[in-house]
Amino acid sequence: MTQTKNPHSDVPVGDPRSSQPGPVVTAVGVLMALWCLGFAAVNIVFEVTGHFVGGAYGHYASGISVVDWLAAGLKVLGAVVALLSVARRPRLANSGLVTVLVWAAFATLGVYVLGSAAEAAGMGLRLIGGASQIDARSVAYVLFFLVAAVGYGVLAISHCRRHPQRKRLAIVGVLGAPVVFGLLLLGIPALLAAFGLLPGP
Repeated sequence: MTQTKNPHSDVPVGDPRSSQPGPVVTAVGVLMALWCLGFAAVNIVFEVTGHFVGGAYGHYASGISVVDWLAAGLKVLGAVVALLSVARRPRLANSGLVTVLVWAAFATLGVYVLGSAAEAAGMGLRLIGGASQIDARSVAYVLFFLVAAVGYGVLAISHCRRHPQRKRLAIVGVLGAPVVFGLLLLGIPALLAAFGLLPGP
């Protein structure tokens, strides 16, 4: 059988080793899955402890709970995507779908980090708020997401190199994910507000 070379590797595409990630990439995939699950655990703890029942928005607890569970679900999905991107023989999804999803995760996190950096720059220049609003906690939070964005970037590049015929799907993930995520953030709260489950604009 004729084997062609992967343009990004010396391993022939026909060689099964070409679709297997190295130990470093595999470790990154596991760490990103743990990152997502740990982050999702925060939402679950909020729900189990009734965190949103009291306080000024206690009467909107049902609507906030819907958004909170949605956030937890997206984070669990992120963990699944991370593991699928480094699976040697993924059975839950084909490589094309994984390509779209892993690049989508990278793009979503990347847009968030860039947006936070732009907001911080605006505060530093006193265009919005003031520099005093930037504290150690907010910086650590952005760095927390920056680490995840870099991690998913590693996974996305590795997966694309191991499946070079799927590069066009990376564009779908990068361009589509922020749009879909933005629509979810705007559409679901608006729908809940229409039913009186969240405060209106």
